[in-house]
Amino acid sequence: MVESPFDVEIRVGEVREAESFPEANKSKMTKLWIDLGDGDGQRQSAAQLDHHYEPDDLEGRRVLCATNLGSVRIAGFESEVLTVGVPDEKGYPVLVEPDRERAVPLGGPLF
Repeated sequence: MVESPFDVEIRVGEVREAESFPEANKSKMTKLWIDLGDGDGQRQSAAQLDHHYEPDDLEGRRVLCATNLGSVRIAGFESEVLTVGVPDEKGYPVLVEPDRERAVPLGGPLF
């Protein structure tokens, strides 16, 4: 199989730490430190999540992350992975997460 340069790798991570990010130009941003398991360790992400989530409620939550898109610096914070979400009826991101009742390993790929 020939790999496309546009393939997106999405993996399971666990939010270890989260805090509001008022310095960002976009409103309602949150800084996240996400553990992707033994293979990749911890990565940082900046996401527009404050519309639906308090930082304390995000800690310990498993999320899906696009891990191979490169990084971007936002107000001095390097966002290394894209936390995956879908828009609600007003266009605000809602997290996409693994089933909470099933054990899934950190770093597990979406397929």
